[in-house]
Amino acid sequence: MIQTVTSQRVNWVDIVNATPGDVDRLSKMFRDIHPLNLEDLLSLSERPKIDEADDYLFLVMHFPRWDPRQRLTRPSELDILVGRGYVITVHDGTLKPLVNLFKACQDSDVVRYKHLMKGANHLFYVIIDQLVDYLLPILSRVDANIREIEENIFTDDARRVIQDITLVRRDIIALRRIIRQQVPIIERLERLDHPILTEEQEEYFGDIADHIHRARDIIDEDAEIISSLAETADILATHRINQVIRILTVISVIMLPLTLVSSVYGMNVKLPFDTHPNAFIIVVGAMLAIALVMLFIFRRRNWL
Repeated sequence: MIQTVTSQRVNWVDIVNATPGDVDRLSKMFRDIHPLNLEDLLSLSERPKIDEADDYLFLVMHFPRWDPRQRLTRPSELDILVGRGYVITVHDGTLKPLVNLFKACQDSDVVRYKHLMKGANHLFYVIIDQLVDYLLPILSRVDANIREIEENIFTDDARRVIQDITLVRRDIIALRRIIRQQVPIIERLERLDHPILTEEQEEYFGDIADHIHRARDIIDEDAEIISSLAETADILATHRINQVIRILTVISVIMLPLTLVSSVYGMNVKLPFDTHPNAFIIVVGAMLAIALVMLFIFRRRNWL
């Protein structure tokens, strides 16, 4: 689906879930775009990159989107073409900052004038800036999940804690992969010398680079924290298992002499007290005394 926002200086063409028909129409509207770049618009598995042409820039970038069903952050591809007097964005419609920005430019003359009347390069900067800034709320959600795990890690519900750690760790790995791949793209934009970009924009893209570096540092720190929490959870689980094994071992050791006594008195031979009228009570009392003595010894040694 092709939508357009137009001003005196810039045409912003937004395509959601591009089809071959959309790309063909785009090729007729902008004849200077190379066919290989148009072909890339239909691919859903392009790696982040920047292609420089004489009259335009073509970027492929990935930004995170939350999958609530799988509880996992997934990459959403954004293709951007920036030329003289136009900006083309191609995406799947899941990037909220981009969708909201385009709708605001459609609905508000003030917003449209603010972002489109300064040229295509300024609109390009605004799009990238808002998408990078949106990383911080996503990272805040990850930090909140980590804090919740830290509060619950010493509870008895070890299975739930381990499950939460696994899900958050998987989410951090996915986010880390997405953010790290965008860092070289932003850094190259900061240094890029191209007719589409003005020299004064170097400072603006430098600010975006600072934000992406900050996001990378945050996600790296989160990765270290969740690894430490996973190790702590493993230690706690091992400690709980050792406690259970110790109790079972004590029970087994106590039962061993009692089993021996009961086995001996089950033999068909002459034994002490076998003809005594209270033989059963005497044997059971002896077994109970043995058990109590062993419990006392284990308690004195702090084995229980």
